[in-house]
Amino acid sequence: MRRDRRAALLSRLAEGVAIALDSVRSNKVRAALTVLGVAIGVTVVIAMGSAITGIDRSITAILESAGPKTFFVQRYFDGGITVSDGSEELSPWRRMPWITTDEAELIRRLPVVRDVNIGEYTHGPVGAEGTNLSSVAIAGFSPTYLQVNGGDIIAGRSFTPIEYAAGAHVAVINDKLAESLFPERDPVGKSIKIFGVPFEVIGLHAEAASLFSNADEPRLAIPHTAFVKVAEYDRGWLEIAVMPADSVTTLRAQDEVTAALRSARGLRPGDANNFAIVTQDRVLDAFNKITAGFFIVMIALSSVALMVGGVGVVAIMMISVTERTREIGVRKALGATRGEIMFQFLVEAATLTLIGCLIGMALGAASAWGIRSMTPIPATVPLASVVAAIIASVLTGVLFGLYPASKASRLDPVEALRYE
Repeated sequence: MRRDRRAALLSRLAEGVAIALDSVRSNKVRAALTVLGVAIGVTVVIAMGSAITGIDRSITAILESAGPKTFFVQRYFDGGITVSDGSEELSPWRRMPWITTDEAELIRRLPVVRDVNIGEYTHGPVGAEGTNLSSVAIAGFSPTYLQVNGGDIIAGRSFTPIEYAAGAHVAVINDKLAESLFPERDPVGKSIKIFGVPFEVIGLHAEAASLFSNADEPRLAIPHTAFVKVAEYDRGWLEIAVMPADSVTTLRAQDEVTAALRSARGLRPGDANNFAIVTQDRVLDAFNKITAGFFIVMIALSSVALMVGGVGVVAIMMISVTERTREIGVRKALGATRGEIMFQFLVEAATLTLIGCLIGMALGAASAWGIRSMTPIPATVPLASVVAAIIASVLTGVLFGLYPASKASRLDPVEALRYE
């Protein structure tokens, strides 16, 4: 009995799918509108989900490369999307004093701190041997940046404390920049110009962590003492990366760094901090706030598209009911129940939206590939987005197909048989 029921169910499913495909062929324009609406909604879900997943993995990789205990001292950290018109009210960081290199040295001398790295960043022109790049990522670091921020030197060396103290014009470049300036040649020992000033390449490092950990972007690091003299950058945004001592917890190190900075800045017990301690948890929380906004936009856009597809389902299924009135009458006369008629039409409606879903998933996967290829974001199609897209499309077909299916199931068999 169970086998017979399963066989009958599969037969009705196959029949419904076949009729739906035939309806698509016979009503190409209406079906195309239905499929297009669903496909757009699914494409939005897959593409945005892929981008968000890629950024999430990148940020996680960055934090892991910097070490699980590393935290940052910054002038200001909001933890979300900030809108500013430059006014004092909408630019709270203007009330915050700059972080200084003296404060970095103060933190470095704390017993709970293993080491620190100071960093400032900009983009600018870099050239060598007739090749000129207009916008290369340039960082000014301490000699300890590899130990604190992560990364590996794969050829040559990093700059030394002596070179840092002297403000030496030496640079460590990444493999992407080396390919652009010195294709198929060893860049170590070569001369490059940064903002028109000659620097010697002393090292080559592997793809280092940045905002997007697998960013295919030319970049380089120079001593911060040289950076402040030659680079054109927005001053006041020096960042200190702090690596706590091995035997010290991150929380204790943060407390002592906070106390040292408050004391150095003359803050009283009731005064709020005029600097920011940024932990990895705060970075992840900030990212989650931003992605929550993107998810809301994604749901809104996909919902509108699915509504368009749903209206198309109602239209095409009502036409199908009208065209097959006599067939419905014959089936009812032969003993078909209301439930069986409804089931068949709901399968047809769900099949229509599922076709749109499959097209949308293909377009979404193509969009993810395009984002991954043309941007630094390592977009990856998440399984959750695929499952959500399938469920949403099938539910759209079922919900919007309920009215036509109910109307078909309620037809009087005698009146249906008389229909011409």
